[in-house]
Amino acid sequence: MTEMSFHHAIKVIPSACKGCTHCMKQCPTQAIRVRYGKAEIDGQRCIDCGQCMAVCPNSAIKVEEDPFKQLENYDFRVAIVPAAFFAQFPDTISDAQVLGALYGIGFTHIYLAETGVDILSVLHAKQPSYELPMISNFCPAVQRLIQIRFPLLVDNLSRLRPPAQITAIFARSELSSLPSLLGIFYITPCAAKIAQFKTEWSEEHRLFDGIINANTLYNLVRSYLSSNEKVQDGTFTFPGCTKSALLWSLVRGQISSYEGRSLAVDEMHNVIEFLEILEDEEQSNLHFLELDACAEGCVGGRLNVRNRFLASERIKHSSQQLPIVLADELQQRILDQQTLLRNNLVLPPFETNPSLSLDTNHSKALYKLSKVNAMLQRLPGIDCGLCGSPSCESLAEDIAQNKASLRQCAVLKAREDSQPLARIWGGISTGADESKDDQV
Repeated sequence: MTEMSFHHAIKVIPSACKGCTHCMKQCPTQAIRVRYGKAEIDGQRCIDCGQCMAVCPNSAIKVEEDPFKQLENYDFRVAIVPAAFFAQFPDTISDAQVLGALYGIGFTHIYLAETGVDILSVLHAKQPSYELPMISNFCPAVQRLIQIRFPLLVDNLSRLRPPAQITAIFARSELSSLPSLLGIFYITPCAAKIAQFKTEWSEEHRLFDGIINANTLYNLVRSYLSSNEKVQDGTFTFPGCTKSALLWSLVRGQISSYEGRSLAVDEMHNVIEFLEILEDEEQSNLHFLELDACAEGCVGGRLNVRNRFLASERIKHSSQQLPIVLADELQQRILDQQTLLRNNLVLPPFETNPSLSLDTNHSKALYKLSKVNAMLQRLPGIDCGLCGSPSCESLAEDIAQNKASLRQCAVLKAREDSQPLARIWGGISTGADESKDDQV
């Protein structure tokens, strides 16, 4: 399993990019550089969280998308739909109407992704051994963040399958008697899930036959409902789950499933801040951590269309209509497939991919670290981003790895070229020999 094999779903459109640095400054992993007036994404650092896409004023960052026509390759088409998708619609459109539209545009079977939470509960799924505090693996962006930036915490990740994966296994097992081609599709509110699905060695690539962006499907459903007034309440039954399962994708939604002291942190910058504390300090008092890349959880996903607070409120309102205990009929359906499900409850151990190190060779890494420290002594430390790197420290790292030059620092150049500006910023000399700028 190599880094080169990881597929990224977020792309820059060079023709639309104006090099404004908004994305570079917002990126939580400092994966973006601006070179020759265009943003570039470092695949080794990118976790496909979509923060860059949210702040780009020029629509120069897009998320990869497969055509909806992919459904035509299958005779039976199963949609694994998260609760966040139903929450994208206003109250004037009911869940039943959304279901009717999903069947109308081509799906033959629909399962709620959160049903996987109840499946784990019915089967009394147990965690294999883990380090405390256990960290939820539900958010794919957080999972990848830990693998590349916080490798010491990788053994803390939960190894029980996320609900959508469990639901996909359940659906395929339950529908295995169908006579012809069966395709299972996941409706995603985030780019990180697309990246996982497109990565050939991933569990998502194995379990799902396709992935559909939530905003694309939303538009298809709205279009269908506008031209088919006969889709009414009561025509279709909402896929079963319990109250607690429906709340799973919201902030603090997972905590109720775990005993002991728990903590929920949402929004990627907050998550990184907390993981830095966790990596430096022993937190033996905490038993479970729910970490979400998006504010408010999955309703804050970049591929959603509705305000995340309104979407969250709709899910909470819908949960009030659901039972605390799973219906007997659905429990029996789960038990009928329990042999296959029990054999697939646990994920293999997560691998680390510490690609943020300066070099894989220890001696070379130490040398480059000394070069970084030397560069930091010369750089102004104001993190203006004019050099095309997000901070002075990142520019120093780029220089140490021969990806940039000290000459890119606009502040140092201005100090040399303008005495009035030097009086403002200070007159620190950068050295007379320009040929040695990038040497220790």
